[in-house]
Amino acid sequence: MDRVSQNTSASLRESGAVKRLLLGSVAGLTVVAGAQAADLPVKKAAPVEYVRVCSAYGAGFFYIPGTDTCLRVGGRARFEATYVQPLIRGDTTGYRGLGRLNLDARTQTGYGTLRAFVRFELASRTGGFLKSGTQERIANAFAATGVDTAARVQQYVNVDKAFIQFAGLTAGRAASFFDFYAHDFEIIGVSLGSDTYSTNLLAYTATFGEGFSATISMEDPNLRRTPVFGGGSTGFTGSQAVSANFAPVLVTNAAGVPVSVTAADVIQRSRMPDFVGALRYDAAWGSAQLSAAVHEINAGNTSTLVGLTAAQTALLPATANPAARPANAYGWAVQGGLKLNLPFIAAGDALYLQGAYGEGAQTYTGYSAHNGSYTLTGSPAPGLFNTYYADAVVDPVTGQLSLSTSWTVVASYLHYWTPQWRSAFYGSYGEMSYNKAARFNSALFGVNGLPSPTTAAGVAALAISPVLRDTNQIVAGASLIWSPVKDLDIGVEGLYARSAVSSGRVINPNKASSATLASAGAAGGPSLAAVLATPTVVSQDTFQVRMRVQRDF
Repeated sequence: MDRVSQNTSASLRESGAVKRLLLGSVAGLTVVAGAQAADLPVKKAAPVEYVRVCSAYGAGFFYIPGTDTCLRVGGRARFEATYVQPLIRGDTTGYRGLGRLNLDARTQTGYGTLRAFVRFELASRTGGFLKSGTQERIANAFAATGVDTAARVQQYVNVDKAFIQFAGLTAGRAASFFDFYAHDFEIIGVSLGSDTYSTNLLAYTATFGEGFSATISMEDPNLRRTPVFGGGSTGFTGSQAVSANFAPVLVTNAAGVPVSVTAADVIQRSRMPDFVGALRYDAAWGSAQLSAAVHEINAGNTSTLVGLTAAQTALLPATANPAARPANAYGWAVQGGLKLNLPFIAAGDALYLQGAYGEGAQTYTGYSAHNGSYTLTGSPAPGLFNTYYADAVVDPVTGQLSLSTSWTVVASYLHYWTPQWRSAFYGSYGEMSYNKAARFNSALFGVNGLPSPTTAAGVAALAISPVLRDTNQIVAGASLIWSPVKDLDIGVEGLYARSAVSSGRVINPNKASSATLASAGAAGGPSLAAVLATPTVVSQDTFQVRMRVQRDF
C-alpha cells in the first residue's frame, strides 16, 4: 500500500470515529429534550371543518363552513350557430358563446326559508342576426365599433337574477310574475308571448294550500315600455322636425278654434311602477295561471308653436279641445296560461297553451318578441316592411294618447322520443292595431314620414304606407335535441316567421323607397299615377336555423 492509500485509510477511520461520537451525542440530547418536553402542556391543533352536504334543498347544496347556510354553485356553458334567410345586413350566419354562473344560498329560519339567488350571464355574439338590438336598448350589451365588426360583434353582460325571498316576499331582479310559458321549450325563444326574464320588482306571494297561490307585484316600468309614436312634424325646426321624441298637438283659442300646433315631448318618465297580479294553481297534472298588469304611459310638456297651413286647417274640425300636454294614460293586459303534463304519452312530455290581450301594453302580450322590443318598429330583416309596436299615439287633434291594442296566442309541445332524444313543436299568432282616426290626424301633420292626405296622391300614398298599419304575425318552429349524458344538450331548431298587414297592401321596400310616399302630399311630390304604380306587398317571410351545444352544471 503506497503512502497515498495509507493516508486515505487513516483519514476514513478517524472520520468514522468522529461520526459515531456526534451521533451518540445527538441521541443523548434528544432523550433529554424529550423528557423535558413531556413536562410541558400540549396545545392541540384547531379541528379541521370539512364541507358537509346539505340535503334539505335537493342535490348539489353544501353548508358554507362555519354557518348554517346551504349553498349551491351552478352554471352553464353554451355555443350557438345560426343560419338565416333572407340576408341580414348581408350576413347569413352568426355565432354566440355564453357563460352563466348561479349562486343559490338558503337558510332555514323560524319564518321559513331565507333565500338569496344571483345569476350572472356573459356572452359574445357575432354575425348580423345574433347581434341583439333589444339587449343594447336595455343596456345589457355593448357593440363593436370597427369597420367590419360594427353591427356584427357584441358583448353581453347581465345581472340576470339577484333577488331575496323570505316569508312570501320576493325583492330584487327576477322574472316578471306576469309571465307563464316564457319560451320554456324553445332554443331560439321567439314565439309571440311575454318573456321578461329580468326586471326589478317587489312582490308578495300568499299560498292557500292545495297548490293555490296569489301574487301582487310592483315591477319596474322601464323594462315594459314601447315608445310612444312621435317623430316631429312638418313645420317644426331643428331637432324637433326629425326627432322621434316629439309629436304635434293642436293649440286652440278661447273659442276652441285651432290656431297653431305645438310639439309634445313623448319620452316617457319613470313615475309609477307597473302593478302585476297573478293567481296560480300547481298540481301533479300541471299548472294554470291568470295574470293581469297595469302600465302607465306618459308624455312631457309641450313647446315650440308653429302656425297651421291652409291645407291642414281645411281638414281640421271646426272646434277642438286638446290639453296643454297629453294626459297620462293607463295601459293594461290580461293573460291566461295552462300547462299539462303528459306522462301517459312519454315521461317528460308537456303541453303549454297561453293567450294574452292588452291595450297600450304591447310587451305584456309579447307581440314584438320575434322582431325586437323596446323600439318603435321592428323587422325580421332589412328590406322587409316595418311592423309598428307603439303603445300609444299622440292624436294631434284631441291632444290625448290613443292606445294601441294587441293580442297573442301560443301553443308549445315537448315530446321525448327516448330518454336521450326530445323535440319541441310550437306555433304562435298575434295581431296589433291602431286607432284609425289618430293615424289620419298624425298623417295630417306628416308625423314620422306619414304621407299627408291633403292631395289625391297623398291619400293614395297613405293607403300603402306601413306606418301605424294594423298587422299580424305567425311564428312557428320545431327542434330536435340529443342529450347523450346528463346535463348535456346538442340540438338544432328551425323557425318560420310571417309578418303581414291585416288589410290592404304596403310598399315593397325591396323595390321602392318610402321617401316617395312621405313626399306624396307635398307640392312637387310624386303624381297620383306614380304612387299607384308603386310596388306593394301583403306579407313577407323569414326562415332561420339555429344549433346549440349546451352543458349545465
